[in-house]
Amino acid sequence: MINRLFAILNCVVFFNTNAQNEVRLVENNLFTLQDIWFSRDYAAKGVPGLRSMNDGISYCQLDANGNKTQDCNRYEIKTGKLLNTIFSAENIQVDGKPIKISSFEFSENEKKVIITNEFEAVYRHSGKSFTYLYDLETKTILKINKNKVAYPSLSPDGKKLAYVSDNDLFVYDVLKNKTLQVTKDGEKNKIINGAVDWVYEEEFSMSRGFEWSSNSEYIAFYKFDESNVPEFSMDIYGSLYPKKEVWKYPKAGEPNSKVDVYIYQLASKKSKKCETNSDSDQYLPRIKWMSDSYLSVQRLNRHQNHLEVLAFSFQLLKPRLLYEEKNIKYLDINDLEFDFHANKQNIVREVYYLSEKSGFNHLHKRTLTDFYGQKTQRTDIKDEQLTKGDWDIDQFLGIDKINQKAYYTSGGAIHSDRQLFEINLKDLTVKQITRLAGWHQIKFSATFDYFVDQHSDFNTPPITTIKNREGEIVRTLQDNKALIQKLETTSLGTTSFSKFKTTEGIELDYWKIVPKNFDSSKKYPILFFVYGGPGYQTVKNQWGGAQLLWYHYMANKGYVVITIDNRGSGAKGEEFKKCTYLNLGKYETQDYIEGAKYFGKQTWADKSRIGIFGWSYGGFMASNCITKGADYFKAAVAVAPVSNWRFYDNIYTERYMRTPQENASGYDDNSPINHVEKIKGNYLIIHGTADDNVHFQNAAEMVKAMNEKNIPYDAEYYPNFNHSIVGGKIRWHLFTKISSFIEQNL
Repeated sequence: MINRLFAILNCVVFFNTNAQNEVRLVENNLFTLQDIWFSRDYAAKGVPGLRSMNDGISYCQLDANGNKTQDCNRYEIKTGKLLNTIFSAENIQVDGKPIKISSFEFSENEKKVIITNEFEAVYRHSGKSFTYLYDLETKTILKINKNKVAYPSLSPDGKKLAYVSDNDLFVYDVLKNKTLQVTKDGEKNKIINGAVDWVYEEEFSMSRGFEWSSNSEYIAFYKFDESNVPEFSMDIYGSLYPKKEVWKYPKAGEPNSKVDVYIYQLASKKSKKCETNSDSDQYLPRIKWMSDSYLSVQRLNRHQNHLEVLAFSFQLLKPRLLYEEKNIKYLDINDLEFDFHANKQNIVREVYYLSEKSGFNHLHKRTLTDFYGQKTQRTDIKDEQLTKGDWDIDQFLGIDKINQKAYYTSGGAIHSDRQLFEINLKDLTVKQITRLAGWHQIKFSATFDYFVDQHSDFNTPPITTIKNREGEIVRTLQDNKALIQKLETTSLGTTSFSKFKTTEGIELDYWKIVPKNFDSSKKYPILFFVYGGPGYQTVKNQWGGAQLLWYHYMANKGYVVITIDNRGSGAKGEEFKKCTYLNLGKYETQDYIEGAKYFGKQTWADKSRIGIFGWSYGGFMASNCITKGADYFKAAVAVAPVSNWRFYDNIYTERYMRTPQENASGYDDNSPINHVEKIKGNYLIIHGTADDNVHFQNAAEMVKAMNEKNIPYDAEYYPNFNHSIVGGKIRWHLFTKISSFIEQNL
């Protein structure tokens, strides 16, 4: 679930009314909703499209040239010196015109490049495009298919290109100029080959459903049979008869796709099915080649508390168990890192993975050594926990195999920060690489000699630098100096980070923004911002962009804005995160009620004017607070909320709740739709009608329940907008509506 927003109203009167206020705000060195959400006058600049080259000392990016086309230029990392232009769109002609470039991807040897354009979305995170293959040596361009295709991927040797079209997997032979159809049973809303279904894409963060082996001899691919998955539909408006979109969407407790993994051998043109026991109710959330011929498959039971890492090959289709982990609650899926060594005496397989089995999320290693003697064969297994402490790793960034060092980010004891760390895999010594307080987003070069560090804090927009492996700045790519100077002359609230204890003695992190000229002897209304979902944090010492500026805008209006990392949030260990198991919303809502009580007692607080705003899971939380916390919250704004967990997808919901058949009370007791009669305050519910993630059904059923109980409410709907509610002036319209509602009702 991802929190975003949307709305549509009678905007002529609405915007004209606020235009006068916005002129006044500018005169007082304040900023307007238009500045934040439409003009983007306060938008930070990034460094888009930068990618490391194989040599580890250079990178490339697309640059606009003077001819209204793009050049792919290669620069030296250390100096920023332009080394050469790898290719120019102006010189690549398609139908007599320079090619348009939406994205590009090099072959492994960087001699060929896949170019795509005219992207067309299929699901929220994936889609199809026109695809071309450009040979950098011969300067020739080839269109792969007359139609748009998905996930074009070159084999490591650059001789073949695989892609998905109409739910089937194809391989194009570059040398022979021929296309081979690997599968032939693909059918919309029934069989998917080489890609994944909606719920895998959304909840397991994956789209492409095939992987080349490193020797280019095999392709491992998924086959999804969606036949028994119930369909969901929504109308798209804009014509006399609305267009109906229909796709497979398994809600909590409903049937899943049957999923198999196949290995296709290009030489024999044969596919073989891995024996994953696909008839069981299970998930296969990751496939990854460990070596030229051995494939790893992660298998997870439907309760998502029993993980197995299995090994297969084209010759050995029965599974070999590499690693297994169980948990009484649930397990998160992580990408694995493998190392493989072989000689005449033994084969050594190393598996690096993140696990919370110590109580905190740490890096572990399993070594499996197969010994081959003249008469006997045995396997030795060694398990090691590489990092230790009462803190969580956030991201495992990879292994520098040459220097035997691994890299990860963590806040350590400072939950709101993220720093880069290095661990020496020989002696397990740990070194902190970055030092500045705040949030560091890291991307390494191919050789781990350099990394891009995008650093920000709560009050400072991102500064993007290139650093060496010691953490020393080599070059600054973007300092956002103009925005920083502009913010210095703009009226912003005063921010602080701290903790408070609930009446149960639980310590919770929070940040707070108070008006610039805050006077503790006066009374101020409180506006909470909430997300609250499992493993997520809102108390982050990170620049929050437009959303953060809106909180300052509300502070300028006289509100104290606060967010809390409730129980269930990340960065505090497994017990804190997983205590919400089987009862999503129960303890999180209690913690925000505790927050309302605690801050309501402060001398500066007007406890009769406490409100809350949230999106997605945060919309669910805001709805719970105005219902179950009706005695403490005067107003709530819920954007794209889950109103009943029975309406949401099964992978996400069952991970934390099991099925509704097993846990009916957990679903019903904590779903706001079942508590609408408790509402005393002012409630605004907002939703996009084309939300394929948290369906508009959630808002419609919530409104229906309030109508039946004669409960007053406000509502705003955005036709044809999805979960993000973004595009054109929509965010401006949306936050104008939200801001106006809060000012009038809180």
